[in-house]
Amino acid sequence: MLYSGLPGKLAEVRDRIAHHRAKGGWTRPVQIVAVTKGHEIDAIQSALAAGLCDIGENRVQEALEKQEKVAARGAVMRWHLIGTLQRNKVRHVIDRFELIHSVDRPELVAELERRLPLGQRQRVLIEVNCSAEPQKGGVPPEGLEPLVEQVSGCAQLELVGLMTMAPLTGDERVQRAAFSRLRQLREQLERTGHALPELSMGMSGDYPVAVEEGATIVRLGTVLFGERMQ
Repeated sequence: MLYSGLPGKLAEVRDRIAHHRAKGGWTRPVQIVAVTKGHEIDAIQSALAAGLCDIGENRVQEALEKQEKVAARGAVMRWHLIGTLQRNKVRHVIDRFELIHSVDRPELVAELERRLPLGQRQRVLIEVNCSAEPQKGGVPPEGLEPLVEQVSGCAQLELVGLMTMAPLTGDERVQRAAFSRLRQLREQLERTGHALPELSMGMSGDYPVAVEEGATIVRLGTVLFGERMQ
């Protein structure tokens, strides 16, 4: 079986998360989102068999195709959209994802609010560009508070936290700077009355540092499934 080693890899990941959570002095459990971008449907089936029910996808179209295949097999899981969401794709994500991690601009907020049926709530995170990298999505830190206020004022959106990505580097100091910045921004906003319990930060190459800095959600692909197949 292609992903037969997943249970062992998952056990190692959970051990590392427990170690680094204790090192950082945190007690809240860390949720693992299994990122299956670029992998076939067998990766999702293996994740479910290993006890991972939260599945993350970067691309809307790829996610929708996999959702249809998995639904045909009767599987039940929680889907996360972790990649950039374009306004013209918003109509496709309604009622499809447990959590959207990548809300990052006012026009996207407005489109989500417009498209959601009356009375339906969509849980979202605001993505923040904590590394000031121009190629990355995310609202800059100085634009975060107005966006939080906008989302908080939407009847259809439930803001539950923040998300960021560290620079692609092995330098832990650089990684930690991005993650600690997000945590500090969350703390500032909570002092003004915004409850933001979730911090989605940390991927396969940097999740131990993210956990030390207070991550409550980590998005893991390669460390669980190996290199992408496509």
